[in-house]
Amino acid sequence: MSVVTSTRIGNSNKQRFNSSTISLAGTGTAPLSGTTPGFLAASPSSMNFGSIQLPNSQMLHETVTNSGGSSVTISSATVTGAGFSLSGFTASQTLAAGQSLTFSVYFAPSSGGTVSGALTLLSNASNTSVRVSLSGTGTSPGQLTVSPGSVSFGNVVVGTSQSQTGTLSASGSSVTVSSATSSSSEFALSGVAFPLSIAAGQSVPVTVKFTPQISGTASANISFASNASSSTVTETVTGTGASAIQHSADLSWGPSPSIVVGYYVYRSTTPGGPYTKINFSLDASTVYTDSTVQSGQTYYYVSTAVDATGMESGYSNQLQMVIPSP
Repeated sequence: MSVVTSTRIGNSNKQRFNSSTISLAGTGTAPLSGTTPGFLAASPSSMNFGSIQLPNSQMLHETVTNSGGSSVTISSATVTGAGFSLSGFTASQTLAAGQSLTFSVYFAPSSGGTVSGALTLLSNASNTSVRVSLSGTGTSPGQLTVSPGSVSFGNVVVGTSQSQTGTLSASGSSVTVSSATSSSSEFALSGVAFPLSIAAGQSVPVTVKFTPQISGTASANISFASNASSSTVTETVTGTGASAIQHSADLSWGPSPSIVVGYYVYRSTTPGGPYTKINFSLDASTVYTDSTVQSGQTYYYVSTAVDATGMESGYSNQLQMVIPSP
């Protein structure tokens, strides 16, 4: 292609024209057949973190895909909204056609309430800005209480056990109790498994058992660890180990009207028998002390008379004996 230019030189009577030609050249490129511009698609298009109890956090994954036919360079990724943050993204990342990139978005609320925000990606794609809406709710931790706060078991015989029941209660928000510990092996928690979830406004029973190993006063702290606002609540327990009392049953009966050489004593734990002989040698007296009784047990006794030939009479009238506890 050529362009002609002119210059005018002259006076009022004459005009003279000089002309020159300048050559211009260039190359045009046609679009590649089937090629489309780069295009960014975000999945998911919105992220809802739900309810997160302070001071916990939640992580979700975001994936962006270049669904166009040309490479795309993502120049920046930013998040807005209190508590939202980004991890795993480096600026100026290039995605070839069909390539995807996955990174993490975190929500760590600093106070109770619903928070909204956005993730924004800027690139040289045909859609230069991609926006993903963010939302989440921070909830305040619940309160955990143990009732009663202190328990006294009183006197418990060494080697035996006594149990008392209390309650764990949650208020404000649900509470998860992760564990419980006792500062003394003589006091143990029973009847509950951990982790234990308690809904707000609900209570669950817990049982503490005192099994003294030695005589004397004992105490302990039962500590419950949880995700409540106070991470640990404590119940104080006390008790006294008492020496075992050895009871006995003193028996007596009227003498047989016949001539006898001695008596046998029988015992049962149910009225009317069956009875078991407890003295294996004839006792010539009409009194007997049973030193093998147990606290809190009721026994039923009968006796028989034996003559010189070894003949044994029938059972006498039954005598009931209640052994104190302890």
